[in-house]
Amino acid sequence: MTEERRMIQSAARDFAMNEVLPIANKLDPEQGDIPMSLRDKLAEMGYFGVVISEEYGGLGLGAFEYALITEELARGWMSVASIIARGNGLGGGFTAAQRREYLPRMARGEFLGAAALSEPDAGSDLANVSCKATRDGDGWMLNGTKTWCTFADGADFISVLARTKQPSDPRRRHEGISQFLVLKERGKFPPGLTGSPIRKIGYFGWKTWELHFDNFKLPADALLGREREDRGEGKGFYGAVSGLEVARVHTAARAIGLARGGLEDSLAYAQKRVAFGQPIGEFQAIRFKLAEMATEIEAARQLMYFVATEVDSKRRCDKEASMAKLFASEMAERVTSQALQIHGGYGYTKDFPLERYWRDARLTKIFEGSSEIQLRIISDRLLPRVRK
Repeated sequence: MTEERRMIQSAARDFAMNEVLPIANKLDPEQGDIPMSLRDKLAEMGYFGVVISEEYGGLGLGAFEYALITEELARGWMSVASIIARGNGLGGGFTAAQRREYLPRMARGEFLGAAALSEPDAGSDLANVSCKATRDGDGWMLNGTKTWCTFADGADFISVLARTKQPSDPRRRHEGISQFLVLKERGKFPPGLTGSPIRKIGYFGWKTWELHFDNFKLPADALLGREREDRGEGKGFYGAVSGLEVARVHTAARAIGLARGGLEDSLAYAQKRVAFGQPIGEFQAIRFKLAEMATEIEAARQLMYFVATEVDSKRRCDKEASMAKLFASEMAERVTSQALQIHGGYGYTKDFPLERYWRDARLTKIFEGSSEIQLRIISDRLLPRVRK
């Protein structure tokens, strides 16, 4: 934690508590969308371009600073901590020309994306995608269904994973998958693309969509990753899973921010809530809960810091990134549940933000690879499987 990082953290904390939390407390119970005015303020802070290089107008920082900012924003509203990934987390397959054109706009919050990777039968098993892209003259034609595409309506582009060739070997289903750039107008779906919002129990602030492509035409340059031999046509799976270490650091930071919200609200409540003639914070049962919550949060944070440092040092850390995401997300559900318990009946109402932390924490165990997927990754690194 350098002095510069402490300043970045402090600025993000002030922004989250003053700009994000009041809006979250108002809009989340109403399932309202993140207002454009808040997105503009995020852009002014540079948060859509944290890891975008200064060459393209970004802050040019690393995964460590990205995690610091994310944790603070998630303390206010996890959806706001997530929306900054619509600039920082996309664009990896852009050509040089696309980087020059799009990255400066992404850093300014003017060109934000959504990712259409999952399908009804392809979530954790991403190699099972069946959405097809077929040659159509010089271009492509998309047909199929995508699901769990958050922010599809508000995005300026959608990164779509589609199959362009059937695998010759059933054991290598990830081959023959390509990644495409679908440009669209913000707030609308173009002809050939329709969407249905998914009814969620949380993660409000924006909508999550099921998308249907029906003979949707794309130009030839919509194929992403064309400048690299390990990307491009038939290699989109590798592009989709590249950068997962940063994505899992980001998710760990979101989980830690949620848990911290539960702890900080519980500390305040324990000092003012009186029962049996004294503040409940005087009771050992409550004090021990708070001590365990704080310990778990700090353990998750230190593991996240370690992984972020490994990422920024360009050392392999897929196992450790899975550990950080697994531990932080599981911790967040436990801690927010304990926070709700400390608040008693009030914690189960929408008058307090505890239920929001609790609902959103539950999701962190599912997205960016479920806990079970993280366990599989960790165990495979510890004990490699023998393939026949």
